[in-house]
Amino acid sequence: MFPLGTVLVPSGVLPLRIFEPRYRHMLEDLLPGNREFGVVLIERGSEVGGGEVRSGIGTMARILEARESGDGHWAVVAMGLQRIMVERWLPDDPYPLAEVRPFPDRPGPSVDPASYAALRDRLRCLLDGLVALGETVPSDSVEIADDPALGSLQMTALAPLTPFDRQRILEVDRVEDRCRLLGELLGEGQELVDLRRRAGEGGAAPGPPR
Repeated sequence: MFPLGTVLVPSGVLPLRIFEPRYRHMLEDLLPGNREFGVVLIERGSEVGGGEVRSGIGTMARILEARESGDGHWAVVAMGLQRIMVERWLPDDPYPLAEVRPFPDRPGPSVDPASYAALRDRLRCLLDGLVALGETVPSDSVEIADDPALGSLQMTALAPLTPFDRQRILEVDRVEDRCRLLGELLGEGQELVDLRRRAGEGGAAPGPPR
């Protein structure tokens, strides 16, 4: 297991720089096998040294590339596969270990195609707004799946969200609810972008009604 200060979602790409002895040991054990490991968010504490408070919902990842540098550090690229739930943490010996199980979506109402299309447009509009402000964003050439179950996770990986908001979405286990929460968070992000653009154009943000 790899507790981090960031959130990996299925379909997301995770670059890692591994230097702690315990994680170098983990990497040496992973590379000859299926190269899969779990990633969870650190809710409180630090990535280095141990003793952190960890989330119980995370993502199974697979190493796509691993290169060792001359100083013994590793540059790793992994991709999120599926969500997992931690059933029990084991002693961190020689590195974090846990018993986990898959955390699939529960059955629920289907997502209206028009609403889902609007959600994708909202993400693209938000990313375009950030580009106009000079921000670096994921490429707009990334294809988002037509399936809302996968597409909502892809959009979560691409969206400019805080780790804790991304974790909130990761923990939602019904597609309709996940799309609704994602839409709310994208709307909040768009409001901030609009305020920044108006401020940059010399306009004043609207004040409270008199």
